[in-house]
Amino acid sequence: MATATRPTATRPTTAATELAEPFLLGVLASGGLDVEYVRAEGNTLYRRGEDGEEIPVLDYVGGYGSTMLGHNNPQINAYAKELLDGGTPVHAQFSRHPYANELAEALNRIVRRERGDEESYYAIFANSGAEAVEAAIKHAELDRGLRLAALREEIAVHVEEVRAQVVAGAATVPAGVGDSIEELVTEILDRNATQAARPPLFLVPEGGFHGKLAGSVQLTHNEGYRLPFKALAAQSRFVPRDRPGALRKIIDEERAQLLDLVVEGGQVQVVERDFPLFAAFVLEPILGEGGIHELTREFAAEIQEVCAQSGVPVVVDEIQSGMGRTGDFLAATALGLRGDYYTLAKSLGGGIAKTAVMLVRKPLYHGQFELAHSSTFAKDSFSCLIALKVLELMEADDGEVYRQAAERGEKLLAMLRSVRADFPGTVKEVRGRGLMAGLEFHDQSDADAEPLRQVARSGFFGYFVAGHILRAHRVRTFPTSSAVNTLRFEPSVHLTDEEIDRLEAALRDVCAIIRDTDGQSLAPIA
Repeated sequence: MATATRPTATRPTTAATELAEPFLLGVLASGGLDVEYVRAEGNTLYRRGEDGEEIPVLDYVGGYGSTMLGHNNPQINAYAKELLDGGTPVHAQFSRHPYANELAEALNRIVRRERGDEESYYAIFANSGAEAVEAAIKHAELDRGLRLAALREEIAVHVEEVRAQVVAGAATVPAGVGDSIEELVTEILDRNATQAARPPLFLVPEGGFHGKLAGSVQLTHNEGYRLPFKALAAQSRFVPRDRPGALRKIIDEERAQLLDLVVEGGQVQVVERDFPLFAAFVLEPILGEGGIHELTREFAAEIQEVCAQSGVPVVVDEIQSGMGRTGDFLAATALGLRGDYYTLAKSLGGGIAKTAVMLVRKPLYHGQFELAHSSTFAKDSFSCLIALKVLELMEADDGEVYRQAAERGEKLLAMLRSVRADFPGTVKEVRGRGLMAGLEFHDQSDADAEPLRQVARSGFFGYFVAGHILRAHRVRTFPTSSAVNTLRFEPSVHLTDEEIDRLEAALRDVCAIIRDTDGQSLAPIA
């Protein structure tokens, strides 16, 4: 099959200096991962051989979860061509967007079915998952700010009412509360102003990943991504996933109050009012970059209960785990977890459109957010209509795609568990649900063999393992970025038994290398 060529004006006439992320390319090259792919279909990417022929590579990366329906799905591509040939208006900002509303309605129908209630959500569109997360945390902070402003206004009214009663002689300031009503009011208002100026905090499970933009990176547990940019935005408190009561303890430790005045029995009293410090709890039902760890139902229930009691909205990040990948449209469904916000992206675009959405529960929504937050490309006709096509395909035949994802995922996980059973000293654990699976290797940092030890201590162990699998077996996988000893597998729903068998052969080979050799074949390529 012929592949598209680059425009002639862009083709260099001599060997070009690498200007597009050269450091990353060097890292990829050291692991043998610096491959150019020229075509894609289904679960296969193609690269060129030395004589120009196409060499197929089985792709288990799947655009980090973006190709649930496969690379270049024929039905999606045909529809995309139809849209482009018909001149669909990509840029029609500040006008009616009925296709965006249709998409929002379709998502609401599916989310209501998954939640088992009649809750409605408003939609804010974006171009990527990280941008959808940014929209969610911005809206959550807008909501928190408005609640805080309303609380301060209420306190101001109370203060004036109490002051008036004292002046009229209807109330007195008792000893120990204050020397005078004016000094007391000044002290309270000054203290409240200081408290109100505190920046918001977010709550996130340990191991969480929500993007690398200025705001979303603060929600990402990996310090290598987060700490260089700590000064740019509000911070997070990271909650242990396996320690019951830890969430409530963190909230209690950070709990803050504003002071209010009331009159009781003719005397002025100072009372505390809870100050909304936490803007939101942001979570992935299954941690992606953190190593494919699914939250337990117990932890999910604790989050739901404690956040409801504390007035903290829950943002469910389904960017990697959603869109049917786990056998349900939302991975949170199986956990009984309900979000005040949801974020979706990746496979929402069918593997070709760059689109994302943030859904916010109707009672929490503030219309002015639409003027405070916008995007040039979001909510365009092309991406919205492609997303509608994706939902049509997923919902067809009473959700056959979801059933297929569950069945294919269980077959994949069964294979991974069999590899672990045969290599217990090499494979530590197999995790995941549906077509979001992970295989974690035991740490080899103290291995007897020097080459294997060096690879493990490089910080890129999973990438070197992936490089060997690619070179030796033409199978493409990557580790999770914040847990590099864990390989991830996120193929499309069209995964075949033969493709599972190919991955099994590759994994058994690399496990044997780790167990039985010095690991030299995994070492960096010079």
